[in-house]
Amino acid sequence: MGLAPAGYVLWTRVLRHHPRNPSWPDRDRFVLSGGHASALLYSLLHLCGYDLPLDELRRFRQWGSRTPGHPEFGHTPGVETTTGPLGQHLAARFNPAGRRGRNIVDHFTYVFCGDGDLMEGVSAEAASLAGHLGLGRLICLYDDNHVTIDGGTELSFTEDVGRRFSAYGWHVLRVRDGNDLSAIEQAYATARAETGRPSLILCRTQIAYGSPNKQGSHEAHGAPLGPDEVRLTKLRLGMPADESFSVPEPVRRRFERCVARGERAEAAWRRKWDAWASQHPELAESWRRAMDGTLPAGWDADLPTFVDGKPIATRAAFGQALNAVAARVPTLMGGSADLSPSNNTAIKDVRDFQKGAYDGRYLRFGVREHAMGAVLSGMALHKGIRPYGGTFLVFADYMRPSIRLAALMKLPVIYIFTHDSIAVGEDGPTHQPVEHLAALRAIPGLTVIRPADATETAAAWRKALQTTDGPVALILSRQNLPVLDRRKLPPADELDHGGYVLSAPAGASQAILIATGSEVQLAVAAQGILAEKGVAASVVSMPSWELFEKMPQSYRDAVLPPNVAVRIAVEAGIGMGWERYTGASGGMVGMVSFGASAPGGTLMEKFGFTAERVAEAVLEALSKPGS
Repeated sequence: MGLAPAGYVLWTRVLRHHPRNPSWPDRDRFVLSGGHASALLYSLLHLCGYDLPLDELRRFRQWGSRTPGHPEFGHTPGVETTTGPLGQHLAARFNPAGRRGRNIVDHFTYVFCGDGDLMEGVSAEAASLAGHLGLGRLICLYDDNHVTIDGGTELSFTEDVGRRFSAYGWHVLRVRDGNDLSAIEQAYATARAETGRPSLILCRTQIAYGSPNKQGSHEAHGAPLGPDEVRLTKLRLGMPADESFSVPEPVRRRFERCVARGERAEAAWRRKWDAWASQHPELAESWRRAMDGTLPAGWDADLPTFVDGKPIATRAAFGQALNAVAARVPTLMGGSADLSPSNNTAIKDVRDFQKGAYDGRYLRFGVREHAMGAVLSGMALHKGIRPYGGTFLVFADYMRPSIRLAALMKLPVIYIFTHDSIAVGEDGPTHQPVEHLAALRAIPGLTVIRPADATETAAAWRKALQTTDGPVALILSRQNLPVLDRRKLPPADELDHGGYVLSAPAGASQAILIATGSEVQLAVAAQGILAEKGVAASVVSMPSWELFEKMPQSYRDAVLPPNVAVRIAVEAGIGMGWERYTGASGGMVGMVSFGASAPGGTLMEKFGFTAERVAEAVLEALSKPGS
């Protein structure tokens, strides 16, 4: 209610949007960061003419409605996302040089945020990066109502927000009265004119404006006003007190103008695009592919094969695969959270994306993992860019909320997580991921791939770029790993199945060794030890549970025959979840504690990751009654 005037001004006077075509490419984007205020957004969408009938507002937060408690991308027409996309890169790539009036990428991103948003740590990361990059098309209106759930902001939030954002390099404006429509409109105009910096509009509002007994009170933050207070509020605001979900005809007529405004805006852009496309047909085709997310023909023709057998870390193999593809996929854009040399995420021979260099393809995110994850989601939502970002696996914890939202929205984001186990070594347990694979696998819709060697890494990178229905996390080693001889073993693109039989005995198997990543080599070596003892074991490389679960049951039974009861999983992480594949008669060679500080090879040995220990685990399982 306090933000209603700002929402009205933005959606009816400022925002370029078309309710009949919510996804046209050069629309302005609107982000409601404070998703708990979703009723405001739903009201604006309905009034402006989006496909959101009044009945959907009546079913607010109910099963099956298009008005959930927090806005969800892909669920409600007109809902963009909960993060701010970066649009400048596409403008630098496709707009005609020196022809401002003919730009085909010419939109802004508007954000509504509140006190809670600015208290969250990700706001500091994101605002700092936006200021550094000079993202002049990002305009944020701060709902400065001095209220949080607990009470007044004096309890926990007394910083000078304006000075904070000025220090970040933002353009800061103030609207003293959140009900002053002219002042709000002028602030937006001033912000739009500032092209070198993102803008923050501090708008002083009152929560539950118009409520006689709840206006300005934290009691209105998360609880309904109640029928009596709603009636009193309507009387105070001059509305029919006994009507529910009604829109006065003058209000509806005023909002209906948004449809005509949107039609004109989109039509003007279409004319501009057609003229540009006729002059630049090859660039126009690149635009179409970029917006559709399609890969150009032969995009993977240069992927390395790693036939020489020289040991190589999977992070290094990834770097080679990345650069083999980047030259052929111009939409590929990403970076690292200040770990480029370690993650091998840099694209050779391209410029950094920096202020004044928006045609760059490599982003220096700095030590901002959470913001990196949010920015990657924004880039994917915007379309036209295939984003990726890298950091150490142990730091996935910092960006987990962003990863979760990417999975919820089914975004084609690629995460590069290196230094994947206790083999990190001397940095010690603080930098050694133990529970992180299990934690990532617990996120619905996230495909986690941990390749066994360089050949599987190239296949994993291909699979990640082919995956468009959700995010992918590649889990890569710091240490060098042997390259499996694919002349004798199944091809690495068997990785597409999630799990496959890498090596099988001539006859029936008595046991199955299931391994991922660097531990696959231990399983192969253990297979040899067991053969010498007269035990026939097969080795299954299981780089991705998620891909494996998508395969038909008949395929999964062929890889993991139900009649082979002894199954041992081998992975340098906690065993949570592996029981789905090992069963009651199986076991796990994994971690049950944090790591330690010592060379990586020493740690692997001390924590039992040796071929001998894996073979012992099989023999122990076979010796149990009933095996």
